[in-house]
Amino acid sequence: MLEIFHKWYERYLFEEESVLLLVLLLLSLILLATIGDILAPLLGAIVLAYLVQGVVNLLCRLGLPPWLGFSIAFLGFMGAFFAVLLGLVPLVWRQSIGLIAEVPRMVEQGQDLLVVLPQRYPELFSQAQIDQLLAGVQGEIAGLGQRIVTRTLAGIPGFFTVLVYMVLIPIIVFFLLKDREQITRWLASFLPEKRPLLDRIWAEMNVQFSNYARGKMVEIIIVGAVSYVSFTGLGLRYAALLGLLVGLSVIIPYIGAFLVTVPVAAVALFQWGVSSEFYWVVAVYVVIQMLDGNVLVPLLFSEAVNLHPVAIIVAVLFFGGIWGLWGVFFAIPLATLIKAVINAWPKREAAAESVPSE
Repeated sequence: MLEIFHKWYERYLFEEESVLLLVLLLLSLILLATIGDILAPLLGAIVLAYLVQGVVNLLCRLGLPPWLGFSIAFLGFMGAFFAVLLGLVPLVWRQSIGLIAEVPRMVEQGQDLLVVLPQRYPELFSQAQIDQLLAGVQGEIAGLGQRIVTRTLAGIPGFFTVLVYMVLIPIIVFFLLKDREQITRWLASFLPEKRPLLDRIWAEMNVQFSNYARGKMVEIIIVGAVSYVSFTGLGLRYAALLGLLVGLSVIIPYIGAFLVTVPVAAVALFQWGVSSEFYWVVAVYVVIQMLDGNVLVPLLFSEAVNLHPVAIIVAVLFFGGIWGLWGVFFAIPLATLIKAVINAWPKREAAAESVPSE
């Protein structure tokens, strides 16, 4: 066993920079798994800084001085930030409360549909099965109100934490943009002066992270806005809430679209029943998902490193499990980082082949 480990060490960790990269990866993984929630405002600010920096770069390419491009981009960010905070969030909150209040009525309608199943499909459903299912549903309804009150009271500290984040994030974004080069030099001072492997991986991943963050944010806005307009035009209730859920569903590749289908179809079903309006909502939702996957994603992420769908799903499950929502959001760029590290990692054979034979 020791000989096998020694051979592996000699093959992959024969350079000082390789050992340093392995330590950095392990340290980053430990930090994400232990204090990832504490770092949430910083990570959110980094994502927003990438978005604003993209606007700054665009304005500078158009001929504006850097300070003016920075000022315009940051003021635009602050306007959009508080527009979402004061406009979209209250609307979604009101619709969420309305939907929660209607859940008991929806459950009652669902019970009425379940009662007739043994009569219509006796070969598939028995009365005993339906009675057992209804008893379980009634038990859940009985404890629903208590759970809502308990979670509401427990969520008060979290609400104040969110308010603190709303103040901290714009401040952090400002200084990340203003002192970007100074912060980068300070972090680089802890690394060796000659670090070709780390520089190569950082250059590739900086492009990948910025393209992914900007592309994903644009995708969320477009898909969410189109869904909201479509649902409003069809007369679907809670259009803002459902549009936001559809927009956020693109964060989780493949799985998100499937999960959001349930609330969209449920609201349409309980609003209209099995009717033409219900089929129209389902058809429009399917068209939006198809256009997103086949048109929008290839346009926004044409420069992204190609990853197999299985690798994407595994990355979402793994990083989401250890890091929550942020892990889900960064699953693809983190998987791309792992792929870039594996491809760039020096091996003893490559080093030996580069030495000319005598």
